[in-house]
Amino acid sequence: MIDGIYILANDVVYDQLVALLNSIEANAGRKIPVCVIPYNEQLDKVKAEIASRDNVTLFEDSDSIAYWDNFATQVWQNYSRAQKTWREWGFPELYRLPMHRKLCGLDGSFDKFIYFDADTLLMRPVDYIYEKLDKYDWVTNDFQYKSELKYIFDGSPELIQQIFDQEKLHSNIFCAGWFATKKHIFSQATLTNLLDKLQTGEADVMAFGGPDQSLFNYMVLRSGISYYNFAFHDYEQATGNHWSSQFDVVDNILYDQGRRLTYIHYMSVSSSAFVRLCGGEDVDIPYRDVFLYYRYLKSPEKRPQSFIRPTQITLFQKSTSSFIQQRVNNIKLKYRNFKDRINGY
Repeated sequence: MIDGIYILANDVVYDQLVALLNSIEANAGRKIPVCVIPYNEQLDKVKAEIASRDNVTLFEDSDSIAYWDNFATQVWQNYSRAQKTWREWGFPELYRLPMHRKLCGLDGSFDKFIYFDADTLLMRPVDYIYEKLDKYDWVTNDFQYKSELKYIFDGSPELIQQIFDQEKLHSNIFCAGWFATKKHIFSQATLTNLLDKLQTGEADVMAFGGPDQSLFNYMVLRSGISYYNFAFHDYEQATGNHWSSQFDVVDNILYDQGRRLTYIHYMSVSSSAFVRLCGGEDVDIPYRDVFLYYRYLKSPEKRPQSFIRPTQITLFQKSTSSFIQQRVNNIKLKYRNFKDRINGY
């Protein structure tokens, strides 16, 4: 049995990837193999980083990548409410499609694995996660269940009630930025059945602000595989993991009221903020020194020694560029909506 870790990344999140890899090496408690799933073909920096580490590989199963790209495409292209909303928002018809490649881990070489979004940092050993997978099929550790259901499922209450077990629905939803599961947990027959249900109307329960998250939740709940959330089932010992919480920092480890975090998730903090920070710009990122510690753990000499606050001229140029781009996007959106009306969509 091989335990492993998967990360979805490309060069856009290079600084975050390096920090995460270093945090895994420093805090996982043992040497755990890591595999990076390519978000797209923008991988020059990622490949160079992988080449410098003996326990990190690149996921290169093109058949698996094509399968999950196609699976997600069939789900979302046939979901009319999502398509209509994405057009109105000015988004592509396959919004954030590569995020679904997280599911490539189901086809990989690790028998049990933990998935990390690139914008996370590991804070403690994870053997207890793998041990929990001996009993459960899907394991999470977050407080998504305390949020409104509409962020995961926003279909009609009648359809949601028809599809899901109401006793499990609110307690079993999770954030797709961190989870643990096992290889081939969904049989091909199960996947075919799920896709058929989605294409014949059940997709209408899904929210589409974070399409991968909604789809993964649907798959876990609808398939009926066993599920465990540390933050729900072991509430007294669970810690927060979102950057907005107040944590204590001791030797570059984060603690929540004396309890060591498993990971911190920088969800919704833009990748460009980390790029600018590592370029020496004075960017206000939560737990900034902790991030910088792990980012430059293997190359402390490259860590910025001082940070420069952008001048008003620079800020003006950025805001002007953003404004112009937004105007261009608005024009494109209006033209696209006009074409849709002409074509009867």
